Amino acid sequence: MDADAVVTAWVTDYERVWREDDGLDRLFTDDVRYWRSPYEEPLDLAAVRAWWPDPAPFTWTWELVAVQWPTAVVRAEVHYTDDPPREYRDLWVLHFADDGRVDRFEEWPFSPGQPYTQDPD
Repeated sequence: MDADAVVTAWVTDYERVWREDDGLDRLFTDDVRYWRSPYEEPLDLAAVRAWWPDPAPFTWTWELVAVQWPTAVVRAEVHYTDDPPREYRDLWVLHFADDGRVDRFEEWPFSPGQPYTQDPD
């Protein structure tokens, strides 16, 4: 198995599902745990399905940072072109189940102006 190719195919499908709002079952296992940020409680598949739809137009780029199967790290940059425009740089930590779907998705999002450290006050 070419792990890089599996991750690349999964991320490509993630974009397709995100744009079309159809196919979450192809991406995630029934028992997925999806962290939208590292300190939130994880979402289950039903909660992901309820939260997922976002009709805002966007562009994005991504790159594979590391793979040590069954875990991969992806860096993504998203630019929403709605009003007002928004942008994020994310690191994703993905854990793949045996069937090629993700059973653990952990997102580390940052946006412009967001502090990189805690305020000491």
